[in-house]
Amino acid sequence: MTVSRVVNGGANVRETTRVAVLEAIAKLNYSPNSAARSLAAGEATQIGLLYSNPSAAYLSQFLIGALAAARRAGCHLVLEACEGERPDEQAEATRSFASTSVEGVILPPPLSEAAPVRAELEAAGIPWVSVAMGLPPERSLNVRIDDFGAASAMTRHLLDLGHRNIGFIRGNPNQTSSAERYRGFVAALEEAGIDVASVPVEQGYFTFRSGIVATERLLDRPNPPTAIFASNDDMAAAAVGVAHRRGLHVPQDLSVVGFDDTSLATTIWPELTTIRQPIAAMAEEALTQLLARLRNERGSSEEPTLKEQILDHQLIVRESSGPPGEAAARKPTSGRGRGGSPNWR
Repeated sequence: MTVSRVVNGGANVRETTRVAVLEAIAKLNYSPNSAARSLAAGEATQIGLLYSNPSAAYLSQFLIGALAAARRAGCHLVLEACEGERPDEQAEATRSFASTSVEGVILPPPLSEAAPVRAELEAAGIPWVSVAMGLPPERSLNVRIDDFGAASAMTRHLLDLGHRNIGFIRGNPNQTSSAERYRGFVAALEEAGIDVASVPVEQGYFTFRSGIVATERLLDRPNPPTAIFASNDDMAAAAVGVAHRRGLHVPQDLSVVGFDDTSLATTIWPELTTIRQPIAAMAEEALTQLLARLRNERGSSEEPTLKEQILDHQLIVRESSGPPGEAAARKPTSGRGRGGSPNWR
């Protein structure tokens, strides 16, 4: 108890005793055990993270943030994949996870918007926090960015470069963020006086493969776009690959922009213009909010901030976007063309 008072700056310790304890700490190179301190403070020691995301780049950044926050908080992060897409499969995976010793659960997209998952956690009495959920239930914890504003900013960037025929690849329809990004795209076009009905749009699913299919369809149109805005970096990278295969130069013949600023954005050529979504910071904030709720439920005197957190985004301009060129007006030919296979670093 005396050592604890000294380490935590407590009162009721004689100065001679304090000096002796500090000297012993220095001599023994002692450091407090954060997990033990968290346990003593009544904090959760096991936080679950239930994930199912088609983008490995997104998931890796999310895990980095969650693990860093767990280490600082002195709690353990328990990871579990939810592979099934059917409601009954999601419910069963969540029910199994809830039967473990986790005291709270983080739900990154797309599981943050999976009703069966949330229902099972509610039934088990396990608090949860969602990430990137567009319309969270009342009084629920959620961490996100302004997807509408971010997509509007990216669209205005392309408009400022001179593009008027901009193709759009939508994200997975089971996520609110997909709808918000498309809504921001449309709003910016309408603000510029562009007839939205004539804008080429294709459905994607946040996967590289779906980006290939969507881009092929966009470029096969009689009047192909001079720029493509993909709803995430995986699909944008696929668009760059398709452009190379068709013999198009990016951005001289076709500008391509993405969303998220994952590691993929800077490992392809040319590097992607994209929206920087603070994925790691969102995961850290999610865990912080969840721990605050758990402390509050345990009767902590600390007043938690239990509300939705909207973090800042940033438009990152790199080499994949530029003014429309004369070559971009011609219809590209299919096949590999003179560009060969996609160029990767």
